[in-house]
Amino acid sequence: MNDYPSIAAVDLGSNSFHLVVAREVDGSLQILHKEKQRVYLADGLDDKNHLSQEAIERALAILKQFATTLQDFPLENVKVAATYTLRRAKNIHSFLTQASKVFPYPVEVISGQEEARLIYQGVAHYIHHDENRLVIDIGGGSTELIIGKHFKHKLLASRNMGCVSYTKQFFADGQITAKRFAKAEVRAEQELEVIFANYLSAGWQSVVGTSGTIKSILAMINANDAEQELITLERLLELKTQFIASKQIQALQIEGLTPERQVSICGGLAILIAVFRLFKIEAMQYSDFSLREGLLHEMQQKLAHKDIRTNTIANLSERNTIDKEHANRVSTTAKWLFEQVRETWHLTDSDYINLLDWAAQLHEIGLGVNSSGIHKHSAYIVANSQLPGFTQQQQTLLSCMIRFYRKKIRLEEFPALHTMQHYEILQLIVILRLAVLLNQKRITDQGFKLEVTAKQNSMFLKFHNKWLKEHTLLLADLQQEQKYLKKVGFLLDFH
Repeated sequence: MNDYPSIAAVDLGSNSFHLVVAREVDGSLQILHKEKQRVYLADGLDDKNHLSQEAIERALAILKQFATTLQDFPLENVKVAATYTLRRAKNIHSFLTQASKVFPYPVEVISGQEEARLIYQGVAHYIHHDENRLVIDIGGGSTELIIGKHFKHKLLASRNMGCVSYTKQFFADGQITAKRFAKAEVRAEQELEVIFANYLSAGWQSVVGTSGTIKSILAMINANDAEQELITLERLLELKTQFIASKQIQALQIEGLTPERQVSICGGLAILIAVFRLFKIEAMQYSDFSLREGLLHEMQQKLAHKDIRTNTIANLSERNTIDKEHANRVSTTAKWLFEQVRETWHLTDSDYINLLDWAAQLHEIGLGVNSSGIHKHSAYIVANSQLPGFTQQQQTLLSCMIRFYRKKIRLEEFPALHTMQHYEILQLIVILRLAVLLNQKRITDQGFKLEVTAKQNSMFLKFHNKWLKEHTLLLADLQQEQKYLKKVGFLLDFH
């Protein structure tokens, strides 16, 4: 028996795809293997955010290589996160469909906020400070900025500016001039203005940079001064002067700059200069740990049955003063109903029962907005809140379940999810709706006994001892529910 099972994190970035394999030994992660492949995915994204088939083919070739490395890994031991380019791509489902044919592990498209949180976790597990720190990661399409202390983030931001996108926008023909740098820097400062006041108010005592862009910039600085461990604005401006003197991206011959970084470094340098100037940063240290290590530590916690998503839901519930007793009753009923139909409906995904629990906990979160249309308010709050630990797909699905926990169901508004069919979403929604109905009196002991049977698109409820006839309000509600479900092709029967 293997006492130290291996786990793997895969980062599908805009510039490169990374694979890291590690194992936990006595509470610490040991890195066993790393792979990095250039894919230049962001180059394949057009003005309408459509990812070219050529870029998809490059990505598929690398995923096929990764699949060979991971061929003996169980699904639960591999975490795959897709970032900026894939979350922007309008044809993401085409990519995911093609990827699933060569790569058996589920690809999770994460939000910018979730990317920022994971980056911070990656840094926090390896660099320790007792005071606030500002962490900065410049990727191919986005830049993440996080303020946190120890293992807890305080502010998260992901801005739509990256080394690839800014190089394409401001240095498209390969010409390097002072004027172009100035335009790129001003645009970056404008992008940062939205978060500037909050970040300045929170404050920080140290700054940490991570990612390939910042690593390359430090390498160029070290080429001139081997003992320089910090990045300063003075050094960045010296680099810019060297860049401008080269006049052309192809002519950049600076020690420490690799050929693969050469094509996108101008945009990255402009962004970093803008960050230093706007936030008045004196010095930045570099960390080689980032998103991938954050994914590994997250998986380590999940395998130890410490799912951060449970804490996220509890915190959101606490902040919105939800009736926890009622929410727990709805959750208990939903999970019981789920167990009755799980086998018949082939609900095999381990997250389904979690989604029912979380939806039950949050279905009344919109009550603070207005009791009228509560399902719509609740769904909006869930869809637009920061939910650490959740992928975009999970958050979208959770919002959809809550949106249709009562009143009419509109199948046309169901999200298109790569991992779920519409009928599976409907099945989860039916379970949640019935759990809410069966707890309408908001009391602990409803006093009924219930048997449940199901077929693919139907459910039959059997109440004992004529109980239902004596509770006319619930009977009326079930009759109305029967009509709602019939309109979406689902048969609900009861006696």
